Amino acid sequence: MKSQRHRSIIEIVEKKLVETQEELADELRQRGYTVTQATVSRDIRELRLIKGATRDNRYRYAIPGEKVPVADRAKARRVFHDSVTGMELSENIIVVKTTPGSAQSVALVIDNEGWPEIIGTVAGDDTVLVVVKPKSAGPQVLKKFKAYLL
Repeated sequence: MKSQRHRSIIEIVEKKLVETQEELADELRQRGYTVTQATVSRDIRELRLIKGATRDNRYRYAIPGEKVPVADRAKARRVFHDSVTGMELSENIIVVKTTPGSAQSVALVIDNEGWPEIIGTVAGDDTVLVVVKPKSAGPQVLKKFKAYLL
């Protein structure tokens, strides 16, 4: 039952703009699932759903790795500027420190930039690891990130 519910959640967030846990719970109920807010919250955590900004300045749940369109470049830079507290380069990895709870939003901004020298990000609660290839591009990417802080 849980795996079926998880598949339904993935289908829902891929096809609909779901902004809140209550909206997701309502969608699941319409599909015949009996769920509570606590169940939905646990499912979101287990599926590692993220919230990202849409082009019309709303927020929606998304599957990790799914490209959620950022409202605009200015907003993306604001998210980065307001959330990043420090950065450090080590070989081909840039460690980006953020305010608590902001790492996934910052990683989404980085991922949506589509820079070819960034091959991936991993976000925790307050840290984003950015993998850069080739290693020689690390200083250039760090410089771009610092420009977002100005």
